[in-house]
Amino acid sequence: MYDELFDAHCWNDWKQRAEDGSPALTGWSPPSTLLSPAHDGAMSYLRLVAGAFVSIGLTAGLEIRFQVGEPWWWVMPADGRICLYDDAARAAFGAALVSIPDVRGTLSAGQKALLDRAGEVLAASTAALCAWVKGVAPGAVTHLLAYLPTVLDPLAPEAKRANMPVGWASPAFDVLQLEDYDWVTQGRDRLTARGVELAVERLGYPVEAQHYLSGFVLRGEDAAQWREIAAAADAAMRRGTAATFIWALPQVARDGFTCFRLYGEEDVQAFDDVSFPLSVGREASVSPAFSTQVVESVSGHERRSSDWADARLSFDAGPGVRSEADMAALIAFFRARRGAARGFRFSDPYDDRSCAMGEAPGPLDQRLGLGDGVRAEFPLQRFYGAGEEAQARRITRPVAGTIRVAVDGVEMAGGWSHAGLGVIAFDVAPAEGAVLTAGFRFDVPVRFAEDRLDINRATFAAGEAPSVPLVEIRE
Repeated sequence: MYDELFDAHCWNDWKQRAEDGSPALTGWSPPSTLLSPAHDGAMSYLRLVAGAFVSIGLTAGLEIRFQVGEPWWWVMPADGRICLYDDAARAAFGAALVSIPDVRGTLSAGQKALLDRAGEVLAASTAALCAWVKGVAPGAVTHLLAYLPTVLDPLAPEAKRANMPVGWASPAFDVLQLEDYDWVTQGRDRLTARGVELAVERLGYPVEAQHYLSGFVLRGEDAAQWREIAAAADAAMRRGTAATFIWALPQVARDGFTCFRLYGEEDVQAFDDVSFPLSVGREASVSPAFSTQVVESVSGHERRSSDWADARLSFDAGPGVRSEADMAALIAFFRARRGAARGFRFSDPYDDRSCAMGEAPGPLDQRLGLGDGVRAEFPLQRFYGAGEEAQARRITRPVAGTIRVAVDGVEMAGGWSHAGLGVIAFDVAPAEGAVLTAGFRFDVPVRFAEDRLDINRATFAAGEAPSVPLVEIRE
């Protein structure tokens, strides 16, 4: 049950309105409108419709599961005006009514108080709706569906006072359902994680009382978005969400989407986020390698094709073993990694930063990309060479505390975070054309090249360094 009606069929006094009297209209064509939670007639209509539907389900012998879908005070997407100013809302807010020209950014105490009061009115309307349903079907299971990109918009941090009120806290509903497909399809999974955490912190529903709605693809030409939707669903299941949904059947059938997962199997690409225990120094050897196909014609001319976009490194860390204590530490580390089975971090003594060796990384060292107003996550890269032909190296293991980020040449003290595996996640998608750069130190993800480690005390005492071959792993 949504508090939304086709605009052309809705009484004018039922509609939420902005301060200038503009009605709350969705982006659909033709648009729908949002009903005011403060209007008794509009809310009575919703309760009567809900009761009628529930009665149909009871007559059919169905278990009643009732969802209150995305109830909120509409916020104008273009300019942040919140629709709290229809006549019924003005009467309900009374002396608390103040002007909020833009709900985004910093608000005054009076504006926050109005949002809190709006949240109370919204929570009361949904409580009355659920009570009506349970009056018709006492065993009904009630669900609240909250759309995180609207109610927890990072540009409007105070909007949650009105659109995720504390009056919804457990046990107001039996199940909390969370949805954020705009963040998902824009690749902003860091916001998803943060939004889910904030919703749970604010409302207190345990994970076993949560559902997650991963998303849908509206247009067939955007079918590539199923990849992000499936990844978000997978993340929800891994955090223990009771039920996860991908919808709807017409879109799934149209695009031939299939989701296949096996759980409970050990990750064969296991990685331990620990560093090689010995300080290797510049005595270690490093061998970068490419894979190039060379075809020679009868005339002696060659045609060369590179199979790998990036070099794969091999190291020999044996020169780092300088004492019997080092030998013992190396053997223990080798056993803990189960030989070649598990990866770990290794500091390349010749190339471990975004700038020249010996210099301190700066926020302008390497390019991250260009903003487009939508994308919010960018992977760290180290470039070798210049121009369009520069060889790009993906950095997945930056050293904690060393990353510096700049937008259009200005370093950002906040507004971004490291989302893992070298991905920089901006809280707000950088503007179109914004030049993004970063500086950092990094380790190389490696594993032991062999399942056998040969170390001999006698040869070591005679001055012969053991061989400890390592090989880079792709992430």
